[in-house]
Amino acid sequence: MAGDEEQPLGELTLRTMAMPADTNAAGDIFGGWVLSQMDLAGGIAAGERASGRVVTISVDTMKFIRPVHVGDVLCVYCDIGAIGRSSMKIKIEAWARRHRFGHREKVTEAMFTFVAVDDDGRPRPVPGVN
Repeated sequence: MAGDEEQPLGELTLRTMAMPADTNAAGDIFGGWVLSQMDLAGGIAAGERASGRVVTISVDTMKFIRPVHVGDVLCVYCDIGAIGRSSMKIKIEAWARRHRFGHREKVTEAMFTFVAVDDDGRPRPVPGVN
């Protein structure tokens, strides 16, 4: 790859293949399916950082850049940014590897906010944050 090409931000957290059952009438993968995969990846990253249960509280600046097609491998990258007492902002990017083995393109990006919660669903501190 050339040095001037955009690269994913963060760590590869989730990888899955887009399947025919996830398409709309035009044959593209539903945006909601992509959003769901991003939420799963963000939950994994936030849960690891919080050492426990987390919940999604917001999705901001969601941008659908390119469609995802059947047979593409969706690769979701997470970059943990600001960490508050109980919340974490995570920039999440979804990239598609075209036709399983082809070139990689960014297809979606968003900023998710997760909150660490206890067993009763109440906010709890993120470990290591004063």
